[in-house]
Amino acid sequence: MNYRKLGKTGFTVSEISLGTWQVGGKWGDPFSHDNADRILNEAVDSGINFIDTADVYGDGESEKAVGRLVRSRSEQIFVATKCGRRLQPHTNEAYQPKALRNFVEDSLRNMGLETLDLIQLHCPPTDVYYRPEIFELFDRLKDEGKIQNLGVSVEKVEEGLKAIEFPNVTTVQIIFNMFRQRPAELFFTEASRRDVGIIVRVPLASGLLTGTFSADTSFSATDHRTFNRQGEAFDKGETFSGVDYATGLAAVDELKAVFPADANLAPDALRWILTFDAVSCIIPGASKPAHLSSNLQAMERPAPTPEQMVAIKHIYDERIKNPVHYLW
Repeated sequence: MNYRKLGKTGFTVSEISLGTWQVGGKWGDPFSHDNADRILNEAVDSGINFIDTADVYGDGESEKAVGRLVRSRSEQIFVATKCGRRLQPHTNEAYQPKALRNFVEDSLRNMGLETLDLIQLHCPPTDVYYRPEIFELFDRLKDEGKIQNLGVSVEKVEEGLKAIEFPNVTTVQIIFNMFRQRPAELFFTEASRRDVGIIVRVPLASGLLTGTFSADTSFSATDHRTFNRQGEAFDKGETFSGVDYATGLAAVDELKAVFPADANLAPDALRWILTFDAVSCIIPGASKPAHLSSNLQAMERPAPTPEQMVAIKHIYDERIKNPVHYLW
């Protein structure tokens, strides 16, 4: 495993880390603690030392599994969780310091921990980024020893740029992959200048970039890849990175020609992300140990050649950029 510095947190984290949205089972399925324990422990055995979760994943069950892992292992494991999405309705007005404080305390109880290494605002409405009192709360929580660092998970580049104006924001979690390339422009430059760690989520575009899907692939009714393709439940950009499914399949076919020797595109897609020095770590998910093994193969892949980098950019420009680039 290779490691990078997570911005001004000072943490040294595994380049390939683990996101736990579906770690207890596939999206929408009941949470399985046995499955979660198996994946989490295999991750640590493989050198992963940064785990990202959220209070809404499995309605708190993911946090409980992560906490159980940390308490049972001797290795140093950095834990990031998120808060805010439990607000109903999820609006700017609902974001209040008291509610967020309660969420942090709930997460500490869920995980059985005394302090959170990193707490992140969980894709709040854009107006929240213009409210200093929200960010000031986390300075008080840090003084109380309940958190060590504040980060944000954002939907849009513009939100990330606004968030890093607050000096206590140490990390930004953002969607970045072969189908979502805009963050590599201004945002990466500004985040690096301010020593803000970049955590890349949705690196495989909800599985599209594995190269294993087809027009006949079906997803369960409770899977967001079925019910959120047009943003019916939450931001459309979280599902297939906002790319139309048929368009994504056509682009993947072209990517397969760029990497003809590799039946599984996932490691190549992850390795491409790691060519960007501004990235601190990637948090692909895994609903079974085989997915974790696939993700870790990225460490064995060579960096894309200059010719492959040009080809990837061409596919993006021709098939993806116009409908996606300027929305997020």
